[in-house]
Amino acid sequence: MVEPMNWISEVVRPRIKTLFNKRETPENLWIKCPDTGQMVFHKEVEQNLWVIPGSEHHLKMSAQVRLKTMFDEGTWIDVPLPEVATDPLKFRDEKKYVDRLKEARAKTGMPDAFKIGFGRVNGLPTTIAVQEFAFMAGSLGMAAGEAFVRGAETALEKRTPYVLFSASGGARMQEGILSLMQMPRTTVAVRRLNAAKLPYIVVLTNPTTGGVTASYAMLGDVHLAEPGALICFAGPRVIEQTIREKLPDGFQRSEYLREHGMVDQVVHRKDLKETIARLCGLLLNVPTAKAA
Repeated sequence: MVEPMNWISEVVRPRIKTLFNKRETPENLWIKCPDTGQMVFHKEVEQNLWVIPGSEHHLKMSAQVRLKTMFDEGTWIDVPLPEVATDPLKFRDEKKYVDRLKEARAKTGMPDAFKIGFGRVNGLPTTIAVQEFAFMAGSLGMAAGEAFVRGAETALEKRTPYVLFSASGGARMQEGILSLMQMPRTTVAVRRLNAAKLPYIVVLTNPTTGGVTASYAMLGDVHLAEPGALICFAGPRVIEQTIREKLPDGFQRSEYLREHGMVDQVVHRKDLKETIARLCGLLLNVPTAKAA
């Protein structure tokens, strides 16, 4: 004998269940502070320039957002970047290098780890280069080297200061010696800026490591750093394992490096635009008000 259908259990309850299943919380609604574990509303962090309110922890900022916050509104343009050979060594580890590039490009919407912009910072014409850490950890390869050089050439052509925001895990192993060759190439570009008496200002963000630290990230006329940024060639864990000693607290962080003369000033993100505009004006002997 077939039991008669219970309309309460078969009709009403499934509808109620479906109603509650639709209430899903977006994954990116809250952000957890890496320092304190505090949960902060995503929009609040975004409006605060990706700095956690309270702890003041500086999160990573995308290259596009960085340029947008630095330039005066409506005054800047993207500088076209040259194309380079893709996967010249036909490299493969767990994945093909070309597949890793495709994934990084789909994730960031960028052809490689650099974005260059030209515009005005508090009225002063400026060329800014930003490394995108989300693109294969901001690693230095041929495309990144070409982009940096193109930024320097733009600054030379337009007679502007050149500002770099560094964020990198170092040289890109998939390009081998071709990646390491970008270190001297970018150094030559910086020397050309020096010869033309154009300011080259470096802002070290978290993290700046490896071959980038060993080349253009440490050749600035002035070195600024965001609070708490890791700045090094080899990381603290590698050093501890090598020398078998405990390192000091805060070793290789912005504040430690400022105290030991490697960084000129640690600047909060909300003050970077004003600080850079003032420095560029002083180095060019042109007040920003006059430049505007």
